[in-house]
Amino acid sequence: MTFDAGSRGVVNSSDARGGSLRMANPGDWDSLDTGDTYYGYSWNFARLYSRTLVTYSSAPGAEGATLVPDLASELGKSSDGGKTWTYALKDGLTFQDGAPITSADVKYAVERSLDKETFPHGPTYFNEFLADVPDGFSVYESDTGLSSIETPDEKTIVFHLNRAFAGFDYLAALPVTAPVPQAKDTGTRYQEQYVSSGPYKFESYEIAESFTLVRNDAWDPATDQVRGGLPDRIEMSLNVDPDDLDQRLLSGDLDLDVANRGLGSAARAQVLADPERKKQADAAATAKTWFTSINGEVAPFDKLECRQAVMYAVDRTGYQAAFGGPIGGGDVATGLLPPSIPGHRAIDAYPVSTPTGDLEKAEQALAACGRPDGFETSYSYRNEIPVEKAAGEALQAALARVGITVTLKGYPQSDYTALYAGKPSFAKKENLGLLANGWIADWPDGYGFLAQLVDSRVIRESGGAYNFSVRDPQIDAMIDAAVSELDDNAARKDWAAIDAKVVEDAWVYPGVWSKSLLYRPKSLTNVFVSSGFGGYDFAALGVDPN
Repeated sequence: MTFDAGSRGVVNSSDARGGSLRMANPGDWDSLDTGDTYYGYSWNFARLYSRTLVTYSSAPGAEGATLVPDLASELGKSSDGGKTWTYALKDGLTFQDGAPITSADVKYAVERSLDKETFPHGPTYFNEFLADVPDGFSVYESDTGLSSIETPDEKTIVFHLNRAFAGFDYLAALPVTAPVPQAKDTGTRYQEQYVSSGPYKFESYEIAESFTLVRNDAWDPATDQVRGGLPDRIEMSLNVDPDDLDQRLLSGDLDLDVANRGLGSAARAQVLADPERKKQADAAATAKTWFTSINGEVAPFDKLECRQAVMYAVDRTGYQAAFGGPIGGGDVATGLLPPSIPGHRAIDAYPVSTPTGDLEKAEQALAACGRPDGFETSYSYRNEIPVEKAAGEALQAALARVGITVTLKGYPQSDYTALYAGKPSFAKKENLGLLANGWIADWPDGYGFLAQLVDSRVIRESGGAYNFSVRDPQIDAMIDAAVSELDDNAARKDWAAIDAKVVEDAWVYPGVWSKSLLYRPKSLTNVFVSSGFGGYDFAALGVDPN
């Protein structure tokens, strides 16, 4: 083994079955319900107990971002100029109880996910693109389903969109297309008794503590070209202290950090200082940006110049160091779009005299916004993500140099978007002018990365959105134009222009284009970094049963 080998290929290749894969989460899931989850690691993990119409190839390198059929026999067929998409299901698909999976189960799964009061965490793409979705639609209050999703027979499902969308296969790969049998749906409690369509099913689930997956004997590997199904069991511990988690990884007591967050500062220093341990680590570049949203709903950030003061005063290298520096954290970002996303363009709207900030320009901006002596604001972060707190401390120190006083406020990861940072009324009440954020592409293009972060129409008072700050009708119009652009090169230029405008208007401090120092104990087999999910590919993993 060599350092970063998992970024280049498969490490410890093996087809051995058996053993228990031991994983841990420094926090808790937003939800194990595939209709109500939005963390990248959760989408990666959900493939172990669910299947979607389309998914990503389980392969290292660029191939890992390639879409392949999953429940469907082939990728979607479009008609009506890209406004209608049809999928045919494979033969031999069953739930864990042996009941056949039908197109009606996929239709119901998508329809139930549209209810954002019941399922606030999940993505809103189907709400935005399906034709004729009534306001407030809920399967729990409607006697009929949507006419925009047709199931002419048990094997065929047809989606009718309100506008052309060439990338609809990416939507078909979202967890919300994992089938749900309507007769067994229990709404918000469904995650506690999820009906599996993948190689594993739930044996136990202790909320906020742990859960265990065991083999689903009804899963037919002949229908599945993605999942290896190698371990006998998958044991998950929840709410594990991040530093303890790291040390358990290094000691061999755990096999994997499911959050794919990378080692914390103490463990990272241990690994990089030890040549043998370093061979078991990967500096995984991901299509992810760590950034801070600047909330214009909280005064004085309703004024552009006050937002610009932050942009100039930030210590860029200090912020980068909070995430682990160039190896464990990533590169200083000047825009939201990471370099790995097609359409990325080098921009720097706020050139500074030194990477530690330009205090003269920051003070000029404060004077222009009527706050020459500075002001007070708060910064939110997720308790279970220490690097976000460290980034807040870096901001706190940097902004204090120009009179901006920052109070740090931590909230639980599981409800960070639903109840706290992502709930506009709460953010305003708590004076959350600066909000820690991190985003990995929903899929590898401009829309898949930017739309949920910068479109004001995804913001909802009920919470759950990842756009904490960008409320600009002009940007919304630019998004609509980019979505309808069928020429790839032109669309990429459109997304680059959107990225530039968001930064120029100082709605976010871009932060860091992420690299995670991931650690792979020798107990793991078939380890590689997935370009589709931005961390180790869980569907391929095995464990050495010895």
